[in-house]
Amino acid sequence: MADDRQRTTAAAFKALHAAPGGFVMPNAWDAGSAFILAQAGFKAIATTSAGVAFSLGRPDYAVPDSRLAVGREEMFDRIRQITDLVDGPVNGDLEAGYGDAPETVAETIRLAIGAGLAGGNIEDAKPRSAGLYEEDLAVERIATAREAIGDNPFVLTARTDVFLLPDGDLGACVRRANRYLEAGADCVFTPGARDLETIATLAREIHGPLNIVMGLGAAPSDATAILAAGVQRISLGGTFARAALAFIRRGAEELRDRGTIDFAAGQIPQGELNALFGAARA
Repeated sequence: MADDRQRTTAAAFKALHAAPGGFVMPNAWDAGSAFILAQAGFKAIATTSAGVAFSLGRPDYAVPDSRLAVGREEMFDRIRQITDLVDGPVNGDLEAGYGDAPETVAETIRLAIGAGLAGGNIEDAKPRSAGLYEEDLAVERIATAREAIGDNPFVLTARTDVFLLPDGDLGACVRRANRYLEAGADCVFTPGARDLETIATLAREIHGPLNIVMGLGAAPSDATAILAAGVQRISLGGTFARAALAFIRRGAEELRDRGTIDFAAGQIPQGELNALFGAARA
């Protein structure tokens, strides 16, 4: 299931979760964006289900019609394209594990290891509703994922979406996070934390490495301050992908309305990209 390269990157990724000072892990949506982010010097990168979905013209998160959602096979095709090109650790956005049953989550984890991922997130939000999995089932899903990992250094992140609910509260978030750690998660991810005081409380009361996302709604946007609050890992979710799409829209509006392409002034030259990706493939 795991090859030497996967074990090496997974071990390096696991070490980052114990390293002083924490780290920033930006999210890519295809091989090109992943390689650009890796070349910028980040110690690890991640995938983004939102970015992948948007690049395919699909919606993301709690998609009520399963026909519109990106399926597991389609997502793993994109993940393999990224891990094939990037040398360092890649963490996968595995959504809710592509099924309700713990056994399906375990199968997704085995596929993630086989695809070369160094780690992956499993969330407790039901894919096609506004609620979370019942807490004991959510814990069982994490425990079964841990069993599937075995002795591989793959980093299992349990994501709880408590703060994304209208009535989400700090106590429930901390309780779920700690239960997931007890069940075998290596890290917990709590999207929706809106201020540094809440983030510091989470870092203090959660008994393991904490991931906070930047660029989501009103979340704090100063990585230095977030890390100083005790956070071990910062991700960006679909932020780069949304910003890239916004850039395309602004450029299209400029071209339509003014007939100019001033938006292209900062583009990476063709020759530089050819050399960059040619060397990577070589």
